[in-house]
Amino acid sequence: MTNYLLAGGGTAGHVNPLLSLADEIMAQSGEHKVWALGTVEGLESTLVPERGYELLTVPRLPMPRKINTYLFKFPSLFLKSIATVKQYIKEKNIDVVVGFGGYASAPAYRAAKELGIPFVVHEANALPGYANRVGARTASAVGVTFRKTDLPKAVLVGMPLRKEVIEITKTDMKFEADVYFGLDPKLTTLLVTGGSLGAKRINETIDASRQLLEAAGIQVIHIVGNRAELPDLIQGGYHRLSYCNRMDLALAAADFAVARSGSATVSELAAVGLPAVLVPYPVGNGEQKLNAAELVEAGGAVLVADAEFTPEYVRSHLIPLISNAKELKSMREKALSVGVRDGSERLLELVNGVLLGKD
Repeated sequence: MTNYLLAGGGTAGHVNPLLSLADEIMAQSGEHKVWALGTVEGLESTLVPERGYELLTVPRLPMPRKINTYLFKFPSLFLKSIATVKQYIKEKNIDVVVGFGGYASAPAYRAAKELGIPFVVHEANALPGYANRVGARTASAVGVTFRKTDLPKAVLVGMPLRKEVIEITKTDMKFEADVYFGLDPKLTTLLVTGGSLGAKRINETIDASRQLLEAAGIQVIHIVGNRAELPDLIQGGYHRLSYCNRMDLALAAADFAVARSGSATVSELAAVGLPAVLVPYPVGNGEQKLNAAELVEAGGAVLVADAEFTPEYVRSHLIPLISNAKELKSMREKALSVGVRDGSERLLELVNGVLLGKD
């Protein structure tokens, strides 16, 4: 029996791979024990208990960005978080810590190091976050999702994917998916998603292009995100949803996708071989453009800047591409060539290798 502490959270990009690894651990042996470490503010506060795992928490401590009162309080607050994690490790008799980045990972790495417990870093993005850059320097092992991620000791393991996404790589679920969404199986289906929060540019462009897409014989599953001020709507072949709780079926139904290029999205598209136009989030450190690079270079996706994704782009580029069956087949094969469908197994093998080395 092995006791695992999996640290991460905040966003779905951190929580979902954490849960995928947890499920893989328990599938290997029901005698193992898994705890998650996160914050009460992040998505993990609901997703982890819903999956049946106990969530241990630490305060959410962003890195100070300017000189203010918080800057001077941060060191003592961070030390308290480390002490809290050390107590968790001792109480639960933890054998190994696995971190996925985010607020909970930084104190987890330090606590493990100070207690002499091995820890493994998993980096989801092509451009590593601060906690993982620091943690990787002294980690027992480092797993990465993308081949070009620049971290010491990096081993390509891919993204631990949700079980339901893996299932559609093994079973043809298109009929079930078409029935679920009420789609016409004779028409080409476009899946549009900006992630859980949505994407303003993508939403506005697709909404303005509905008639163009319908005239081209393309039906649309448009997931606009919870923050979009657009009501759910079914009109002809256009299906608009604020949230989709069966993304596996949405992927199974689609012939093509338009999406942001978060690491999980890119990994899922490659794993299932779904060709796409990727529109990276234009704000931040540019990580989404880097996430898309490998899939684009392979020919499984096309990269478009946010400002350039307009109704004119839909008319002149997107519709002709979706309507080219030969090109779609080629893009699907190229996407599959870089897809990793066993990321959970690969990461667990890396973690267990560290445990064997400890012995």
